[in-house]
Amino acid sequence: MAEIKVKQTEKKIECREGENLLEALLGAGIYVDNPCNGKGICGKCKVRIAAGEVSGMTGAEERLLKSEEIQAGIRLSCMAEVTGNAEVELLQKERKHEVLTKGYMPRFERDVYDGGYGIVIDIGTTTVVTALIDLKTGRELANASMINAQKQYGLDVLTRITYEYEHPDCGIQKLKEAIVNSINAMIGEACQEAGVDRRDIREIDVAANCTMMHMLLGVDARSIGRSPYRPVFTEAKDLPAREIGIEAAEDTRLYCLPQVSAYIGADIVAGAYVCELWKERGNVLFIDIGTNGEIVLASNGRLLSCSCAAGPALEGMNISSGMRASEGAVEDVEITDQGIRLKVIGGQEPVGLCGSGILAVVKELLRNGIVKKTGVFVKKDKLKEDDYRYPMIQMNGTKREFILCENPKLLVTQGDVRQVQLAKGAILSGFMALLGKAGISMEDLDKVMIAGQFGAHLPAESLIGTGILPREVEGKLVYLGNSSKTGAYMTLMSERVKREMELLAGKMEYMELAETENYERIFTESMIFPG
Repeated sequence: MAEIKVKQTEKKIECREGENLLEALLGAGIYVDNPCNGKGICGKCKVRIAAGEVSGMTGAEERLLKSEEIQAGIRLSCMAEVTGNAEVELLQKERKHEVLTKGYMPRFERDVYDGGYGIVIDIGTTTVVTALIDLKTGRELANASMINAQKQYGLDVLTRITYEYEHPDCGIQKLKEAIVNSINAMIGEACQEAGVDRRDIREIDVAANCTMMHMLLGVDARSIGRSPYRPVFTEAKDLPAREIGIEAAEDTRLYCLPQVSAYIGADIVAGAYVCELWKERGNVLFIDIGTNGEIVLASNGRLLSCSCAAGPALEGMNISSGMRASEGAVEDVEITDQGIRLKVIGGQEPVGLCGSGILAVVKELLRNGIVKKTGVFVKKDKLKEDDYRYPMIQMNGTKREFILCENPKLLVTQGDVRQVQLAKGAILSGFMALLGKAGISMEDLDKVMIAGQFGAHLPAESLIGTGILPREVEGKLVYLGNSSKTGAYMTLMSERVKREMELLAGKMEYMELAETENYERIFTESMIFPG
């Protein structure tokens, strides 16, 4: 056996010699950012080996670290094995995150309750929001939110599904325990704030994407990650909350909202219900932008839906200086001949770029002609030395990089722009494919509704400026906020809403983009930035 001492906390961890350092730290409940779930891709799980013995560095690890980091004893914990006693210094800390809890609420008739309380939960891949509701008045008494605790098993659904594949003996149970424990903690926090006994909770209603719903209930999600991508269930679920480990009264019910397919989950059904898509007489597009871009088109009474893999770039991941939307994250950028202006969450010194930040940077790079519509940086030697853009570009060998900030050094690389370009191509191609299927043009759209945690932080100028949404919809954008949580609130307060939402899920058609005629051409054309 070996012992790992964590420098900041003086905590000591026992592990087997040869055990992966990242897994040992995570297993002891120690926070280490690892978006790729230990695959050695993201380069974010850095620690400094202050003393002791770990395995030698591989060529792959050397390529992900800077030379000065290597000299300082910094390692990627996912690539290091513990070979003896060691002392580790953590280089990251948990930061306060911005979590959206409010959203548009349509008028609806509530059921009559004589008392008691309910809980509504929106489980996102990245964040979880919980609210305590007085059933008699319908009033929200308290809310709690946190980053999804399953993050230690991967930041996106496919990485978490991969964890189930790699750990068939315990993966499903660990993912379930992570989210259930979080829910119990948030319910406790909300009840304490409102002075409510959790044994007086009568019902808990949950909206989530399909993978998160499977993992909450402890249902094998692996079929979602492989062709033909079919979930074990899509129907609404009604069961005792205690059956999955939620701490409430013996008779507290758990209601899980209905889903459509593997990639159109209850969160999207809730959003489609909240904005009353099935009642729209014109052509309305609903879009929830995140790691996956889920899109629903209402046209002539028909509801067409699709999901496109935007990737984690729009949430700050797979970006060289990327991070989540937390304190210290650059969330907006302006580039002029006077210099670069940054807006940072919490008003602090910049630490990295969150999703809205990287989108704002790319929009500004395009507007200033630093990046061409093909996504390639302009050649530095094509600019005059007195051009305000000239000192903003540096050469890293033959690669061009944009200097966003000198202290600390934050760069935007060609690879970062490419990640945004791929996300843009995925979302816009889904948009175009749905319009093509419905036989309508961009000009025929009456409204574009943007929902979700991430979408609420994306100004129209970034969406239009990068071409994620086309210029034709400018002026037609409506922001809904957290429609997933709102939908869960509505099912909690009305049995009629439950039944209507279940019927709505059955009416929503799912379209597989890969099977769409000429989809590769549509995607390629959608990759081009606005000129």
